Amino acid sequence: MRGKISVGTASWSEAEFIGTWYPKGLPADERLAWYAEHFNLVEVNSTFYRIPTPEIVQSWSAQTPDEFTFNVKLHRVLSHSSGPEFLPPDLRPKTVVKNGKVSVTPALESEVARRFIKAVEPFEGAGKMGAFLLQLSPSFGPRSNELKDLDHLVSCFRGKKLAIELRNRSWLAPERSQETENWFRKHHVTFVMVDGPDDPHFMVLPSHDLITNPRLAYIRAHGRNASQYVRGRTVAERFDYDYSNAEIRELARRAKKIVTHSDELHVVFNNNKADYAPDAAERLLKMLSTKRAKTEREAAYA
Repeated sequence: MRGKISVGTASWSEAEFIGTWYPKGLPADERLAWYAEHFNLVEVNSTFYRIPTPEIVQSWSAQTPDEFTFNVKLHRVLSHSSGPEFLPPDLRPKTVVKNGKVSVTPALESEVARRFIKAVEPFEGAGKMGAFLLQLSPSFGPRSNELKDLDHLVSCFRGKKLAIELRNRSWLAPERSQETENWFRKHHVTFVMVDGPDDPHFMVLPSHDLITNPRLAYIRAHGRNASQYVRGRTVAERFDYDYSNAEIRELARRAKKIVTHSDELHVVFNNNKADYAPDAAERLLKMLSTKRAKTEREAAYA
C-alpha cells in the first residue's frame, strides 16, 4: 500500500455508544481517552452545532496520544441549511435570513472559517489536526446551486486539508460527474466517498470511488439501510445498520485499493445505532491487519 489507513467513528460522544460500547459507569470526561485506546482517528461532530474554543480543543488534544487525528466537522451554517439560532450569538444580528435560513455571504464564511482555524490551533500544534469536513445539505444541488458557490469558502481554508461530502446524487449524474470531479481537483479538495444504501433517491449518493486530492482520501460509511436512510427521523433511525463481515471485507478491499493512490485514507463509520459504528471500525481494523483474531461478533456472524 502507498499510504496509511486510519479508521474511526463520526463522534466519540454519541449517546448510542453509552451503555453499548463504553464500559458501564465510565465517566463522560474519560470517554475520549478510552476511545483513543481503540482508534487513532475521530470526527468531531459537536462542531457542526457550535464553534469550539481553543481551550476545549486543547483539552481534547491532551486526552489523546501522539499520532491521534481529529477531523473537524464545519458548522452547519456553512452547509447552506441552517437557521440563525445555531450561529454564535454575536453573529446573529449581522446575518440575512431568507425563508428561515441564513444567507451564507462571503463575509460570514470568512468569519466562521477564521474562528474555526483559530480554535483548532492546539490540534495543529500537537500534530493532531486532520481535515476540516464540510457536510452539505441534500438541498444543495445542481438545480439551485453551482459548485463555484463554494469557491470563496474553499479559499478561506487554503493550505488546510478540506473534505466535502455532497448529499445530492445529481452532482454525480452522468452528464455532470466530470464537471464535479474537475471542480474538486481544481481546488485540491477531497471528495468524500460514501458507503451507503443502493437506492435511487436524490439524497443517496452512489458508492463512487473518486480521489481528487492525493494527500487525502476519505470514506464515510453510513450503513446500507435504504428505507430508513431517507425516511428516518432520528440519527439512530437513519443510520441503523449493522455491517456484516462480508460487507466489512468488501470495505477493506476498497480501502486497500484506494490508498494505493493517496498518501492517507480516512475511513469513518457513521452507522450510529447502538455500538454498530465502533464495532464495525474495530472489525475493519482487524481485517486490514496482517495478524488477526476474530472478534466476538465475527464469530457470531461466521
